[in-house]
Amino acid sequence: MTVTEEPPAVAEPAKRSGISQATKDRLNRVLLNIVAAIVAGLFAGAITSVILLVRGDSPSFVISQMWDYGTTASTELTIVNGATVYYLSAVAVAIGFRMNLFNIGVDGQYRLAAMLAGAFAGSVALPNGLRQVATIIVAMLVGACWAGIAALLKTTRGVSEVISTIMLNFIATSLIAYLMRPSILGHRAGQDVTTKPIPKSAQVGGFDVISGSGGKVYGLIVLSVLVGVAFHVVVNYTRFGYDLRATGRSATAAQASGVNVKKMTAVALIMSGATAGLVGLPALLGASHSYSSITFQTGLGFTGIAIALLGRNNPVGIAFAAVLWSFLDQSANILDLNNIPKEIVQITQGVVVLSVVVAYELVRRFALVRQQRAVGRAVGTAAPATAGASA
Repeated sequence: MTVTEEPPAVAEPAKRSGISQATKDRLNRVLLNIVAAIVAGLFAGAITSVILLVRGDSPSFVISQMWDYGTTASTELTIVNGATVYYLSAVAVAIGFRMNLFNIGVDGQYRLAAMLAGAFAGSVALPNGLRQVATIIVAMLVGACWAGIAALLKTTRGVSEVISTIMLNFIATSLIAYLMRPSILGHRAGQDVTTKPIPKSAQVGGFDVISGSGGKVYGLIVLSVLVGVAFHVVVNYTRFGYDLRATGRSATAAQASGVNVKKMTAVALIMSGATAGLVGLPALLGASHSYSSITFQTGLGFTGIAIALLGRNNPVGIAFAAVLWSFLDQSANILDLNNIPKEIVQITQGVVVLSVVVAYELVRRFALVRQQRAVGRAVGTAAPATAGASA
């Protein structure tokens, strides 16, 4: 048999099964990742149970209380709305992660964007519908510009984005405090200082899909879905996404193949910042209708880091992780009523993230070993065939 006759014989099993080897490998990796996530969750549950038992509490009682409270209509509404915000934050972080960039500045980017977008929506008169779109664009531009500072420092001076974005968080906090003065953008509201109230024509209505909840799901949950879809399509099905992933895996190899690494770094950080600018909008346009430094939710950027890690930078995985995180956050409120510190949930969340990161790394190494063995077998099979052809 000649060398040219070998490929049909090798390809025949894949043809009969209808599934290529690459597809099989991809399915195996997905299955291993799911198993890893389940094992990590069980491990985190075991650690939490041990802590509860040491305190003298029953793990089954705690779980049942959290589940019963977390499945009430009002809590389900809060969980969905919280997951909507968490999802946007995690996607903003994941965009940087796919490029091997650590955008810790999401927290400052979304707070500054929410404040300026709230001031814009409350002050600028535009037709209904156009004002909401303009507010979203303003928020994205603010987030992109704030992240652009870190991108400029990274590409021109080699400053680590970790350091620059941390410092920009502090600067954003001080800048917001300055701009929120009543003489600039602030508006007195009793003992609080907020941006001007957003009129009803500029608000975004919600969806009454959870009966008996007494509220509505954020209307901008649609925006979260669109962001997730766009993230998936751009990263996996465009040339830009290919360059992004290639640069994240090896900047040196990407540059050798003709990719402008500095440009990709800048664009990735700016895209991450633009997405971060959207984080505060569901609550701003759907609930609070003004920005307040006191009552507006903070810390969402750091939560997004944990959720992005938990979802492994995959838009579907991030969605499940955001719902899980929001469920744990909201269901923990019932624990105080039972004299159980709700901080136990924070321990569970931390252990889950650490366990999942370790489990995913083990899966990655296992898949790499399997790939190396497959290559070795292929080389070993090809060698005798080559020798036979030469003879």
